[in-house]
Amino acid sequence: MNIGGNELKITKINVAPKSVKLKEPITISLGTIDHSMSAIVEIETDEGIIGYGEGSPGILITGETLKGTAECIQLFEKQLIGVDPLDTEKIHSLMNSVAALAPSAKTAVDIACYDLFGKKANLPVYKLLGGFDSSVRTDMTIGIDDPERMAEKAKLAVSQGFDTLKIKVGTGFTADIARIKTIRDAVGSNINLRLDANQAWKPKEAVNTINHLSQYGIELVEQPVAYYDIEGLTFVTNNVSTPIMSDESCFNSKDALRLIKARAVDFVNIKLMKCGGIHEALKINSICEAAGVECMIGCMVEETNIGVTAAAHLAAATKNITRADLDATFGLNEVAIPGGVGLEATSLISLSDKAGLGLSK
Repeated sequence: MNIGGNELKITKINVAPKSVKLKEPITISLGTIDHSMSAIVEIETDEGIIGYGEGSPGILITGETLKGTAECIQLFEKQLIGVDPLDTEKIHSLMNSVAALAPSAKTAVDIACYDLFGKKANLPVYKLLGGFDSSVRTDMTIGIDDPERMAEKAKLAVSQGFDTLKIKVGTGFTADIARIKTIRDAVGSNINLRLDANQAWKPKEAVNTINHLSQYGIELVEQPVAYYDIEGLTFVTNNVSTPIMSDESCFNSKDALRLIKARAVDFVNIKLMKCGGIHEALKINSICEAAGVECMIGCMVEETNIGVTAAAHLAAATKNITRADLDATFGLNEVAIPGGVGLEATSLISLSDKAGLGLSK
């Protein structure tokens, strides 16, 4: 693509694996996460413009490791040298010819290419993607813990200005009921509560649990059953009044189409690290929008400000992404590269008008 001059060409892709301890571990039904892990990417071009991206493998969700992600990106480099990074369809075709899956590795390259796109055009990425808005309102996630401790964290988040909390559940009926009741009593009736079971329940168990939890005013429940159980997911959606959202059941646009055809969910959660980046995320959102299904943009706990910033640009740009769960940076002690979404907990993420993703060393 020619924007403001000759085509760009990729001359080098640098990748640096990085693992940083979180301020505090977060527990979900699948396990505990205590480190941010990311393959930080810099794509160099013949014009001296550098694009930044990251691949954050969440082994509990995607099965990827940091070492494998970094090695996969190095394999991509061999195919991408000399290619225009703005030719995103070609970039993804070449990456797909190297690796069948590897979504976080592809995301690292994808994000860096969109950063280059914005820098070449001298526009922020959210403008390139649709420009619907320049800010995103996010929730705050509360990991699994004792009910009283979770309630304390919930009250802290509310004091920081969050009006929506995402509560991790899925360790047993009695424990989950106790957690949500204690949190609701602590924060009052005006705070939105989203629940995320991370595949913890069987379909009938999910229906029973969700119907009991509905008395506490639940906005939605995310991924109540195993990712592969689309029939079970549909059963849950059809037998509860609380809206149901997919997460692990939707990695890419083919998954989104399958969910839409089955009428399996009310909402779809898009995560760049699951789907391979902005390029595929746009396809997922378009399928959902055509079917009248709104999307949420989420992030992996392991992400740094690079991935979260890219996700925020996508969310701001598109009307059909109506919810956001972009709080990963609030658990970090440092940013990967200066710029973008910061470390301070805030419910409103305002994007700068700097070119690209607003990241620079």
